[in-house]
Amino acid sequence: MAIRSTDTDEQKLDDTAQRVPVRRRIGIRRAAAAITLTVASVAGVAIGAGQAAADGSYTGQAYFRGSGGLVDDWDDEGVVNVSTHRVSNVTCLWQHVLEADGYLDLRETDGIFGDRTHAATVRWQRDRGLTPDGSVGRLSWARAGNNLQDLGTDTSGYRTGHYNGSSSGKSLRRNTAGVHQFWDQDGGVYRTVSYNSRTCR
Repeated sequence: MAIRSTDTDEQKLDDTAQRVPVRRRIGIRRAAAAITLTVASVAGVAIGAGQAAADGSYTGQAYFRGSGGLVDDWDDEGVVNVSTHRVSNVTCLWQHVLEADGYLDLRETDGIFGDRTHAATVRWQRDRGLTPDGSVGRLSWARAGNNLQDLGTDTSGYRTGHYNGSSSGKSLRRNTAGVHQFWDQDGGVYRTVSYNSRTCR
C-alpha cells in the first residue's frame, strides 16, 4: 500500500516553517554548517596527524629524498630508534651503515632496530663525539653523510654513490623522483629507503 502525501500534510509543513522566524532558520542552518565544518576539521587533523606520525623525515616525507649531489642528502633525515620507525627500510639502511663501519655483522641487517642495533649505535655515536643516546637523528645522519661519495648519474638516470665505511663500502643510488635506494647484498637487490615499510630481512 503506497503512502501518499495529502494536502493537509503539506499544509502542516508550511505552517511549521512559517511559525519559525526566517532569521532563526538561517541561524540554525549556519550553526549546523559550523558544526559540520568543525567536525570535518577535527577529523582532518586526526587523519593528518596519523600520516605525519607515520612519515619520518623532518620534512614530512615518507622516503629518504634528495636532489643535486648525494653528499648532503642525509642532513635532514628523520629519527630512527627502538621506538620510532623501529621496523623499516630506514632502519635497514642505518644497519648497513653500522655494518660498513664495523659495528654490526651483515646477518644483523634485518630492518628491526633492536637491542644490538641500539648498542651498536651508541658505540658508533660515542666514537664520533656525538651524544651516545642510541637514537639516530639529524646529527647522526649528517655525520654518516660525511662518508658519502657521489659517483654521478648512470645511463638509467640514477644518481649513484657509495658509503665509504671504515670496514667496507655500500652502494647507493637515488632515482629520478629523488628517492634513495641502497644495495642489499644479502637480497641482491636495491631497496627503497622508506620510513613506513620494511622489505629487507
